Amino acid sequence: MNINLKNLKVLVTGADGFIGSHLTEKLVSMGVNVKALSFYNAYNSNGWLEDIDEKIKNNFEIVNGDIRDIEFISKISGKVDVIFHLAALISIPYSYLTPRSFINTNVLGTLNILEAAKKEECKRIIFTSTSEVYGTAKTVPIKEEHILQAQSPYSASKIAGDHLIESYVRSFNLPAVILRPFNTYGPRQSEKAVIPSIIRQTIDSNISNISTGNLSTKRDFNYVSDTVEAFIKLAEAKHSLVEFGKAYNSGTGTAVKISEVLDKVIKLSKSNKKLKKAEERIRPDNSEVELLLASSDKIKKLTGWVPNVTLDTGLKLTFDWWKERLNKKDIRSSSNYAI
Repeated sequence: MNINLKNLKVLVTGADGFIGSHLTEKLVSMGVNVKALSFYNAYNSNGWLEDIDEKIKNNFEIVNGDIRDIEFISKISGKVDVIFHLAALISIPYSYLTPRSFINTNVLGTLNILEAAKKEECKRIIFTSTSEVYGTAKTVPIKEEHILQAQSPYSASKIAGDHLIESYVRSFNLPAVILRPFNTYGPRQSEKAVIPSIIRQTIDSNISNISTGNLSTKRDFNYVSDTVEAFIKLAEAKHSLVEFGKAYNSGTGTAVKISEVLDKVIKLSKSNKKLKKAEERIRPDNSEVELLLASSDKIKKLTGWVPNVTLDTGLKLTFDWWKERLNKKDIRSSSNYAI
């Protein structure tokens, strides 16, 4: 029998971030009892949780704190049945500058969650990994057994998190499982990611040129609602069938060049701005990941999950969101902290 989340108490870490806010919104709309962890800050801001419809916002609990604080994490995990662990530092360029911060947040923060989950006898933990752990593909489509290659401090921290999950399953029989979403995009995503960066630059009249990085790399882009559905289906999957301590990819199975995405956005915006190469957007040679293309057969077989939103549809939805926000002059940067 599949798990019924409506009967359980759920904790979402990184709920104030891009994917985390969409996941929280979806879970609450399903009638799930949700506790949402938002990173404490001096501005008393709950990030993208503030963007959620008021009717939904009034039906879940927000707690403010830091994933790195073990006493705090232990306290908020009391009587929690399922944990969706999304809190992380995620900016790859930033990881070159402050690698220790990524270890403290992504590795030690994950350790705090696992220790709390072990103490509370949590029924399931979904850990958020990333397709970046694979590095440049040796074989495509990329299966979960593909070699892990740390081509940035960020990916190294996520690989460490993956291994922590495996170790706690093997050592303590903890029901933890790994989701590896391929490149997710959509409303609320930080401009540090390529799609929102391109969209903002094409339609913002205050920006004269479109600054780009490497346009030849290929990515498997997934609209945020499809990624959220992968989280939920993996959490609901029949206990006896889940490979705990192992990873499940979620991707479309189609790789698209960044240059093609740029062309699609320019067509949507009807922009005639000139392109300008920005050195700060280019990764070091040995750090660049040339191709990410998912095999999602494993999660499809387990849960029946399939992506439903095409790239053209997803780009239009994201473009329209950005256009509306710019017209209202309501653009806020999402935090580096939460996925």
